[in-house]
Amino acid sequence: MRYGVVRALAGGVLMLGVSGLLGACGALGGNSGQVCTDTKKAFQQYITQVRSVPAAEPAQWGQATQRLAARVDGLAKKADDATLKKALQAESQRLRSAAANVGTGDAAQLSAVINDTPARIGKACD
Repeated sequence: MRYGVVRALAGGVLMLGVSGLLGACGALGGNSGQVCTDTKKAFQQYITQVRSVPAAEPAQWGQATQRLAARVDGLAKKADDATLKKALQAESQRLRSAAANVGTGDAAQLSAVINDTPARIGKACD
């Protein structure tokens, strides 16, 4: 049952959540436009990666989510804009927390994180 939730996450939720991510990339000064673009790419690559992970192997989902969290944290360190930096750091923490749960097959927290990502990071990139 819980693997079905993970598989559903790979399909609809991830795609819907990230499809609206960072719609106004490049509107900010400094390197924020590039950081926003790189963040969008990181999430798109994550989606591609987890779609190929078998639902019966949630540990791989957890590992992929940990890698995404590390990548987002690295992007936060690059960001010139304080608001963007803070948003990315917070997202990285949320992803790390969700990775632990999804690694055991519980995708609820990851689903919530991914659904809320466009609003949280997109707002910082507007």
